[in-house]
Amino acid sequence: MSHTNAAAADAPIAGVDGADPVKHNFWALTLGSIGVVYGDIGTSPLYALRESVVAATSGGGPANEPVILGILSLIIWALLLVVTVKYVIILLRADNNGEGGTLALMALASRSLGRVSGTVILLGIISGALFYGDAIITPALSVLSAVEGLKVATPTFEHYVVPITILILVGLFSVQSRGTAKVAAFFGPIMVVWFVVIAVAGLWHIVKNPMVLYAFNPYYGIYFLIHHGIIAFFTLGAVFLCVTGCEALYADLGHFGRTPIRFAWLVMVLPALALNYLGQGALVLADAKAIENPFFLLFPEWALLPMVVLATIATVIASQAVISGAYSLTRQAIQLGLLPRFEIRHTSATLAGQIFMPRVNVLLLAGVLLLVGIFRSSSALASAYGIAVTGTMVVTAMMAFIVIWKVWRWSAVAAAALIAPFLFIDFTFLVANMLKIIEGGWMPLALGALVMVVMYTWRRGSRLLIQKTRRQEIPLSTLVASLEKKMPHTVPGTAVFLTSDPEFAPTALLHSLKHYKVLHEKNVILTIETADTPRIDPAERVRIEPVGETFLRVTLRFGFMETPNVPKALAIARKLGWQFDIMSTSFFLSRRLLKPAAKSSMPRWQDRLFIGLTRSANDATDYFQIPTGRVVEVGTQVTI
Repeated sequence: MSHTNAAAADAPIAGVDGADPVKHNFWALTLGSIGVVYGDIGTSPLYALRESVVAATSGGGPANEPVILGILSLIIWALLLVVTVKYVIILLRADNNGEGGTLALMALASRSLGRVSGTVILLGIISGALFYGDAIITPALSVLSAVEGLKVATPTFEHYVVPITILILVGLFSVQSRGTAKVAAFFGPIMVVWFVVIAVAGLWHIVKNPMVLYAFNPYYGIYFLIHHGIIAFFTLGAVFLCVTGCEALYADLGHFGRTPIRFAWLVMVLPALALNYLGQGALVLADAKAIENPFFLLFPEWALLPMVVLATIATVIASQAVISGAYSLTRQAIQLGLLPRFEIRHTSATLAGQIFMPRVNVLLLAGVLLLVGIFRSSSALASAYGIAVTGTMVVTAMMAFIVIWKVWRWSAVAAAALIAPFLFIDFTFLVANMLKIIEGGWMPLALGALVMVVMYTWRRGSRLLIQKTRRQEIPLSTLVASLEKKMPHTVPGTAVFLTSDPEFAPTALLHSLKHYKVLHEKNVILTIETADTPRIDPAERVRIEPVGETFLRVTLRFGFMETPNVPKALAIARKLGWQFDIMSTSFFLSRRLLKPAAKSSMPRWQDRLFIGLTRSANDATDYFQIPTGRVVEVGTQVTI
């Protein structure tokens, strides 16, 4: 299962450069990465081999030795090529000031081209949209697959699997508002226990049937693909389930650092996964009936219930990671202008990455419960799962080509030669998963398409709105020169006018002059910019420029991984010579009431969608953390 972005919102931030943590934190960060980064891919053995063998035998063929060895070989080499080489070795080097994830990669690729590239932005929108499909499938599939272990322990529990799953998921989402710092402290140790247990269980069965080690020979995987035709293609879609979650390796780069993530994968996670898959294969070779649930049948009967409990905890950890990732991705999308403002609550006084977004939480829970109600089993959900993740991986490979070519300064031919094999593998997995559209693959595509429409509409509508309002605005320098020639009545204090374009007079300023006919002694034109880097050095946070005697132009810069805090940023301005008292400062904001125009550049339905999104956006006062008692809002009506 996959996280496109920052599942480790609960983890400490890496060291000075973001890409490599300070050495004395190495073991803590390694343990944290095992708990958060690998909580997702680590639970894939619950269903990946089972679904692969079921797909391979769907034409009526037996689960014989060539089939099992072929599938095991495909799984082993998928882990080696896709996860180890593409993500652990290559992509972990493509960091945006220490941060990873598809939107961070989008910002890096766009900046490297030296202009805003519509194609790169589109790729970022596609990957972000597909992630939300993944974000609702992951908790549903993970928890369902774990709870289904109860059926193996005793068939009596069969009718209780879905209700128990729903209770666990509701409980998981209901505690999100409290933050996950305390829970996260247990993630690493629990997942270490999980990986040790599944490795030992797999090794026990490998010793009984060591011939499964032949799966390390790629010949068996290639032989299977050649001799099984369309069935092999369907099987590839199921084999892909073993690598879902590898996006987290890249997305969580800024939280743990590349060295701990690499070490954890190579030393613990990869060996444990390989041993468990090989053990499941050995079990199925010994007893074909074990394909019903090969993971839980690895364990003796007395250990089944404890393993169901451990698996449930592990899948809750995997789900927690992707939920945190959804919050982080949404915050990045807001900062990059792809979504309207949503309420962001910080759940930690020390870790900026720990956030809670109530609206996103409710939407995710509704989507997850809907999926559980519709599909009702992990096997049915597995069909819907791969498309979202493979789509994200294809997009990541495309943007990685741009970064390797432009940022790493490789020749286009060398960059293509490096990325093309992985793009081919990802695209093959994508096509194989597309065969499952009718079985459930339509769901993440439909959800992704919906999110893409929302992101595209918000981006396009915001640009049209800026263009329209700019035609009606007055250059700030012209207005200040006019005011200083004939100064209106002045009142004590400081007025701060928020605007997105500091070159033009804010609407709130014009309306204030029109209706109140007064000017404050000190006036500040405040612009808040989002950089295409994850974080901004405090020394570069504030830029001050005088405009005449009574006006200052102040720009506050935040990274796209940061939540803007205007009062805290303005405190830095004191060091730059702007002396102000927050309690004698008034913030003037313009609140626009949008109405559809008779003639618009967008279709009527898109107009209405954009207007609906603006009304749903969180109040700028809350988003920028401005004291509510110091805010004056001026309403204007605009047609779009």
